Amino acid sequence: MQTGGRRVATRYLTLLGRPNELGRDRLGIIASRKLGGAVVRNRAKRRIREVFRRAAAAPAPEGFDLVVIPRRDLVDAPFAALTADFDSARRRLPRAGPARRPS
Repeated sequence: MQTGGRRVATRYLTLLGRPNELGRDRLGIIASRKLGGAVVRNRAKRRIREVFRRAAAAPAPEGFDLVVIPRRDLVDAPFAALTADFDSARRRLPRAGPARRPS
């Protein structure tokens, strides 16, 4: 994902994406221990999956392999704000610059 991918950072999440040949989006989630305990990480992942399901109903011109890295504020954020944040990041993804590998 780091090679040839694109990165968009928002208030509640960081979205990494790379075009795929499937014509639909696929989702991966990275929730590290820095986010919180198991309960907090699982809640964040459930919320991200639900946002993705709702966003996947709208057809996209090209498919992306998406990796979401949640931020701490995501867990307590209102669902509508989280949805708007994800949609905004997803729309900006095709225009975003390349993802940088950490040094």
